[in-house]
Amino acid sequence: MSAGAATPIVRAMEWTGRAPTADAEPSSASGLDADSSEWLRGLRADGPLRDATIARLHALLLRAARFETNRRKATHPHLRGDLDDIAQEAADDALLAILDKLDDFRGLSRFTTWAYKFAVYQASVKVRRRAWQGREIPVEDDAWAMLATRSPSPGDAAEQSELLETIRAGIDEALTPHQRSVLVALALNEVPIDVLAERLQTTRGALYKTLHDARRKLRHYLAESGHAPGVPMEEVS
Repeated sequence: MSAGAATPIVRAMEWTGRAPTADAEPSSASGLDADSSEWLRGLRADGPLRDATIARLHALLLRAARFETNRRKATHPHLRGDLDDIAQEAADDALLAILDKLDDFRGLSRFTTWAYKFAVYQASVKVRRRAWQGREIPVEDDAWAMLATRSPSPGDAAEQSELLETIRAGIDEALTPHQRSVLVALALNEVPIDVLAERLQTTRGALYKTLHDARRKLRHYLAESGHAPGVPMEEVS
């Protein structure tokens, strides 16, 4: 393990959270499988047992993060830097998040399955952010030409062209500049929402709210323009 990765583990070993009570002690009566109970017992212990359990957990998270970063490499041609650094950072952050949310584990899956998801999430977020590092966020509607070529059939070309022009007019006329920038970046230019949140120094929740309001205004604009009010727009994740 690199020297840089050791610091979060040390912090994790020093983190104690709430003291476990007798009722919180894992047991067969809790419905947890034996392996999950052992993980929780080790993470809630003190001294060498806790330190050893945290080290085992970090190793598990690092394997998961390495797998996810390598899996996503092919879909991010702009990804630069050492993938193992990304995986180490993802494992570190996943470890701290798990310790912080340990009391949220309800045993609906195995503990290792639950923990694995933290590493996968952190790795996916960090890969997306690294792939966009140093790149300009596109907020102009350059994707319209590409959307215009997605006609299902030649007979529908005129109708789709009219709809796209109406949507484009709605974006220009019905939305605020901020709503327009957010919608274009996320829905048209496919900028990851966590990347945009970081650049704009805001939160994912705030961007989802902006996107929701923009879509609502566009649906209203389309309805008033004679188009179906429920025209679907691409989901953002």
